[in-house]
Amino acid sequence: MTNEVNVSSTQERWTLDDITALFDGVFGQRYQTRLIRGGDEPLYRPATSEIPYHQVIFARGYYASALHEISHWCIAGEKRRHLEDYGYWYCPDGRDAEQQKAFEKAEIAPQALESIFTKACGRQFHVSVDNLGGDVEVDIEAFAARVEARAQRYLEEGLPARASAFKEALELFYGHQETLNQAVTQGWAVLDQANLVISD
Repeated sequence: MTNEVNVSSTQERWTLDDITALFDGVFGQRYQTRLIRGGDEPLYRPATSEIPYHQVIFARGYYASALHEISHWCIAGEKRRHLEDYGYWYCPDGRDAEQQKAFEKAEIAPQALESIFTKACGRQFHVSVDNLGGDVEVDIEAFAARVEARAQRYLEEGLPARASAFKEALELFYGHQETLNQAVTQGWAVLDQANLVISD
């Protein structure tokens, strides 16, 4: 019965308000970056004179999209975080074999982080090959295995500092039912320990 109560309590916290509050709480002031619910397509938009904070924009109010876009942000270096979509060109649905291969290679690390974040929330992770309109046959199982292997490497060797801070916040909030403030404070502690203010 205890497990049923814990699962139910966790599911009640799977809200966009909570994930946004966690991200903005840990990173908003230190990185002038906010998590924003967007439309059909995700986008990273650096600050402008009109909008004084960077925006990690996730698609259609999907919880999984929020975690995925956060994963990309956690990997992006300082220079890339000043470029729209981190300076990368996105090839949309309908990719050919070479384009799909390049897409999957670029997606292994962020999806590995996304899988770690998803599990920290107590949710089920599913890889995405994101080429529904293409004629290319995609080996989803092989891609999933590469993502899982990368996730294991992250866990063994250590996550990037921002990813580590966010994972800690997620685990406290979802896994240990701590308050938003406690989870955010722990995220700050991880950033401080990593000396991120100076080095990143």
